[in-house]
Amino acid sequence: MDIKSYVKEQKELLKEEISKLEVLPSFVIIQVNDDPASNAYVKGKINDANEVGIHVELRKFSPIISEDDLISEVKKVNDDPSVHGLIVQMPLPKHINEELIKLTVDPLKDIDGFHPMSLMSPCTPKGIIDYLKHENFNFVGKNALIIGRSNIVGKPMAKLLLKEHCNTTMTHSRTTREDMEFYVAHADIIVIAIGKCAFLDDSFKFKPSAIIVDVGINRTEEGLRGDAKRDLPVALQTPVPGGVGLLTRLTLLKNLMEAYYHFTK
Repeated sequence: MDIKSYVKEQKELLKEEISKLEVLPSFVIIQVNDDPASNAYVKGKINDANEVGIHVELRKFSPIISEDDLISEVKKVNDDPSVHGLIVQMPLPKHINEELIKLTVDPLKDIDGFHPMSLMSPCTPKGIIDYLKHENFNFVGKNALIIGRSNIVGKPMAKLLLKEHCNTTMTHSRTTREDMEFYVAHADIIVIAIGKCAFLDDSFKFKPSAIIVDVGINRTEEGLRGDAKRDLPVALQTPVPGGVGLLTRLTLLKNLMEAYYHFTK
């Protein structure tokens, strides 16, 4: 099933589940920027929530808000029993410590999955795993290659793939071209998230049965493009746009439901 159809199906199931609840799941988005990309992400999250019947509130603050005042706003949401989830939209202004803010969010309400004690996994890696499971991908003993070692995608992706019993390798900016070619050629699944348009291209050799999961979002004159060239000779390649971004947003809703049941059980 293509990703758009999968996400649509999953949203319908969520909508049906939520329609039977006496108390609606609820989350708050705190935004402290006017970044166009962030505005688009926030709009998408609000639309998703409205589509399935989740209550969402956007609290937008001036970029000159102090770190102490922002921490106070986060704690207000932490202490509000009517709110089940909290997102602090990144990036934050330079004078605010992002890591400190992430740690201030109640891990029980951290539906982004950024807090080290969060009950939830980060949305992008979890969304990828859930989708591949739905497609009956057999992880056990497969060679998984992650290109990129970010805290949001690369590192948690490695953790989840290891949990699924993959032979997991992580490469990064210091990996030699020779080694990269070797790992790519032997990979059954490749997750790429490095922010380099069409880094994976025809100069690499791939297993015909391989899967490429493209997390990259690069703005070009031709529109949005991924970190992998389109239509590479593999069994499955996720599109950009209309691919991993949809899985990430879907998983945010699933994480909220997980938090909701924790607070209402």
